[in-house]
Amino acid sequence: MAVELATREITDQEVLSREQLRDRLLAVGAARYHHRHPFHLKMHQGELTRGQLQAWALNRFYYQASIPIKDALVLAKSDDPAFRRAWRKRILDHDGDQDGYGGVEKWIQLAEAAGLSREQVIPCTGILPGVRYAVDAYLSLVRDHSLLIAVASSLTELFSRDLISLRMDKMRQHYPFLTPGLAYFQGRLTQAPEDATFALDFVSTHAKTREQQEQVIHALEQKCAILWAQLDAIDYAYVAPGNIPPGCFVPHCD
Repeated sequence: MAVELATREITDQEVLSREQLRDRLLAVGAARYHHRHPFHLKMHQGELTRGQLQAWALNRFYYQASIPIKDALVLAKSDDPAFRRAWRKRILDHDGDQDGYGGVEKWIQLAEAAGLSREQVIPCTGILPGVRYAVDAYLSLVRDHSLLIAVASSLTELFSRDLISLRMDKMRQHYPFLTPGLAYFQGRLTQAPEDATFALDFVSTHAKTREQQEQVIHALEQKCAILWAQLDAIDYAYVAPGNIPPGCFVPHCD
């Protein structure tokens, strides 16, 4: 009964305007996006060791390598050729159109700049269980829900450009050895805003009821929680208290 009443209350509410929906989504980012996470704050203050940066780059690779898989799942949900043509750009952005190109390869180059080898990075054998579970939960969110929810879960790109700009500046300042590996972030400065504009227009157009709009907002909240959970796992294992699970990557440098 409680679920039925809650659903009815949402259904009876007025549909948000496009501007109101955008404001609600931006409020989610301001409160929940991982730019506020303590691990990122330490990174930007120059407080991380090379080993901690290696652990972050290695674990984050599992997420980066899963993004084109996520985008392929989104493509499979749509019967609209125009949508598929627009969305498949994301796969090319990350996989490239030939070996040696694309965001996934550029992330490997960042990990190499941190001091890892690609043989350490690509197999993902040292990934933290918490990171693996969080990323797999993202794939499940996209796979198991509607196209509208799948697209909405990508809307963290609304907030990523500012974080990327800050991260590049702080890495050059505090971790100059990473400078040769910043090509990934440079590309995302233009890719992410373009992708976010398309996704925001899509959800604003296709979320026609208040209930659907609330589902869109909740999907973005879930995505923010997934990003936050990844950093929680990394921070717990490699910063404080520093409990690295058996079989996971162990840094050998300060």
